[in-house]
Amino acid sequence: MKNIILTLFLSIVAFSHTSAQSDSARVVNLLKRGRTEATAPLHLWYARQLIGTPYVGQTLEVNKKEQLVVNLRQLDCTTFVETAIALALTHRQGSLSFEDYRRNLTRIRYRDGKLNGYPSRNHYFTQWIASNERQGIVSERKLPAAISRTQVIDIHYMSRYPHLYPMLRGDSLAQAEIRKYEKEYEGRQVRYVPLAQLDKSPSSDLGVIQDGDILAIVTRKDGLDTSHIGFALWGKDNRLHLLNASQIHKKVVLEPMTLYQYMRKHPSQLGVRVIEVKE
Repeated sequence: MKNIILTLFLSIVAFSHTSAQSDSARVVNLLKRGRTEATAPLHLWYARQLIGTPYVGQTLEVNKKEQLVVNLRQLDCTTFVETAIALALTHRQGSLSFEDYRRNLTRIRYRDGKLNGYPSRNHYFTQWIASNERQGIVSERKLPAAISRTQVIDIHYMSRYPHLYPMLRGDSLAQAEIRKYEKEYEGRQVRYVPLAQLDKSPSSDLGVIQDGDILAIVTRKDGLDTSHIGFALWGKDNRLHLLNASQIHKKVVLEPMTLYQYMRKHPSQLGVRVIEVKE
């Protein structure tokens, strides 16, 4: 029995080590290719290189305590966006270093770029936007009044349902910190483009949205601000499409349906917030 347990343990360690090597090798390879092949906007070029990567949910919930997870073999909608932007940041710094990539990913994923336990992760996308705006990485676009509405932020889902989050379960201090961060944004007003306005061409006011902008889908679900994210791409049909890590397609895809058609199939989706990635 001891031999079986030891063999299993060594197999897990070997798999983890091999996976880490695979991720670091892919990062370096992508950065090397990017030096000669990449086109602007850089983050969108890197995002396209991830097309076909399998979709796996909750890819960050794999440790007992919070630590930086690097996984280019499996992506969810948020880690897909973070991976592409971290690669672009590292590219612009002129680096081919996996450690530099890790530092940039930490900047993007955690509050003001500092990993300090589970609550420091930008769990809500409103938090993610604010943290990355403060660091000059992104900026929420100013939307024309004719095509936008106001969303009043009311985020409380995590503090209300801590049992759904393994690293919050039974940890009253972490739960209190999460609630503190939620209350920081309560009542904040932001603009979004409602679904009815998304079936327009780039020659309309909707042309404020550029290829490579992050589209954060606003949800009517109580306690949440957004439910899904991806990158905007104008199609040959002159309509917006979403490049995203898709739970429906089980991989990273450029959604063949227009964004308008896609969102009409999801009644909880109200519209999109639009975030420019700084180049």
